[in-house]
Amino acid sequence: MASVRAAVGASLAVARTRPRCVGLALPSSAPRSAWAAAMEPTPRWLAGLRFDNRALRALPVETPPPGPEDSLATPRPVPGACFSRARPAPLRRPRLVALSEPALALLGLEASEEAEVEAEAALFFSGNALLPGTEPAAHCYCGHQFGQFAGQLGDGAAMYLGEVCTAAGERWELQLKGAGPTPFSRQADGRKVLRSSIREFLCSEAMFHLGIPTTRAGACVTSESTVMRDVFYDGNPKYEKCTVVLRIAPTFIRFGSFEIFKPPDEHTGRAGPSVGRDDIRVQMLDYVISSFYPEIQAAHSCDTDNIQRNAAFFREVTRRTARMVAEWQCVGFCHGVLNTDNMSIVGLTIDYGPFGFLDRYDPDHICNASDNAGRYTYSKQPQVCKWNLQKLAEALEPELPLALAEAILKEEFDPEFQRHYLQKMRKKLGLIRVEKEEDGTLVAKLLETMHLTGADFTNTFCVLSSFPADLSDSAEFLSRLTSQCASLEELRLAFRPQMDPRQLSMMLMLAQSNPQLFALIGTQANVTKELERVEHQSRLEQLSPSDLQSKNRDHWEAWLQEYRDRLDKEKEGVGDTAAWQAERVRVMRANNPKYVLRNYIAQKAIEAAENGDFSEVRRVLKLLESPYHSEEEATGPEAVARSTEEQSSYSSRPPLWAAELCVT
Repeated sequence: MASVRAAVGASLAVARTRPRCVGLALPSSAPRSAWAAAMEPTPRWLAGLRFDNRALRALPVETPPPGPEDSLATPRPVPGACFSRARPAPLRRPRLVALSEPALALLGLEASEEAEVEAEAALFFSGNALLPGTEPAAHCYCGHQFGQFAGQLGDGAAMYLGEVCTAAGERWELQLKGAGPTPFSRQADGRKVLRSSIREFLCSEAMFHLGIPTTRAGACVTSESTVMRDVFYDGNPKYEKCTVVLRIAPTFIRFGSFEIFKPPDEHTGRAGPSVGRDDIRVQMLDYVISSFYPEIQAAHSCDTDNIQRNAAFFREVTRRTARMVAEWQCVGFCHGVLNTDNMSIVGLTIDYGPFGFLDRYDPDHICNASDNAGRYTYSKQPQVCKWNLQKLAEALEPELPLALAEAILKEEFDPEFQRHYLQKMRKKLGLIRVEKEEDGTLVAKLLETMHLTGADFTNTFCVLSSFPADLSDSAEFLSRLTSQCASLEELRLAFRPQMDPRQLSMMLMLAQSNPQLFALIGTQANVTKELERVEHQSRLEQLSPSDLQSKNRDHWEAWLQEYRDRLDKEKEGVGDTAAWQAERVRVMRANNPKYVLRNYIAQKAIEAAENGDFSEVRRVLKLLESPYHSEEEATGPEAVARSTEEQSSYSSRPPLWAAELCVT
């Protein structure tokens, strides 16, 4: 251990000299000179990682511009290439926030809290030093953002490091998010800050343990370097600490990767940087299908052309995307920024920004404070994903005829989504033996009841997991269920008017006097929603807490009767009722999480970390590794006390202050 400590100490000493190397010219034939590579510190804990960077061999890489090393990050169009060389910018005094043991195990690494391991992780996963075999690069892609084509985007704050090949025969792409500017940073600095990095780090791992396809996060490293950020876009910027997340996935190629060939858009006039380069589109399809859909490549190896192969590929992407968003809906996850550049080509949840999990069930919930029009509300996510697949279909032409792709999309997406969604919802409700046509209606009525009563999405399903088989326990159960409904104070806060009454009055006058102008300025939907809010607020003002509780009980009693009738059909013909009940509860507990990354939980961890205490981040990370009910119930007074404290701390409905959290 002493030798490891000495080696890491020497590595840190060398790393502190790295800023002196900035400005050295690099040969255009290589990402960095042999001299620069020799100056990199030697890893110990990470020494076993073996890189084989297939993407950079298979896809065109931009020839680096002449000049000093820092010219690699000069903002520019990147035509005729899928990647540009990049170089992480050093951070001042990097410090590890947390490591994810399960994610790093994918790479064959055994994480620990030993000082030497944490120091090496901070050094290499901040980008202050590069591992042997890495070839930092930034990926070029375009995207439709909030429904409008934005032209070239690319990895403005992320860098491909390389691909690790493991002893298990797996291949994982490593990426640093927040490692500094690239050619795609535009006017930004390529940095991410502590609050957004902690959210992405925790949610990537939380989603995996919930059983949802996702990219992974292996490490979160912060520093003493700072950047200015205006958190709420209100003219009050502040300095925040630069932070880097190590992301892990089979690939980070996305729908927008295929939009670099798009001709000028009829609405925005913007075009992709590689218009007319059909040869590169062919290369990308060959690479993606052979690397990540090898069964499709093998099945079509003898085809005279690749149209059927490409059709099979698009069909599978469609199915995976439909299943992914169905999983989101079943745990109440809202992505927040479902642009085409944030959609994975292999069906993973990717790019965690202003995401959120539903607390009070609201199908129109918007988790992104910048989504003023509500394009990416919770209930719209399936159709937005379908819309994004339509844009992918357009981007694949002529290698996949658009008419064929559209036929596949129409045939596959909605049925696959509905099938997977209903299959998952049946498990959440313990309907494990018999499938009934009316199950979809039962689920819809459940969600309607949750909406009417302001019920907590996650906790309502958890409570339903203990629905009693004995009618004598119904009153106690109903009390527990209605305790998850929003209080009168919560509802009044949630439905408070957003517009100044004078502004609303002026807008209504304009709608009457000049409807054409009113329609032109595009505020009709906002005014309609504001009127609904005012009406709802008025009704709430006339309610007492006891009135609200009575209404909630009535709503739930009506739905629970339908649920009990459905369960009676479920157990018809069952010989051992006790065994059936035990299996039903087991399935429900395995599909209804107790813990999700609620905004207030993330915020408390962020606030502690901003004060230099990373223990809460690590505690939450560990908790989210086991989101479902444990098979082994807590026993003994101490265990029960710990379990009760955990429940109240991490699985409770959010406090009132959390309703004011703004995520951008």
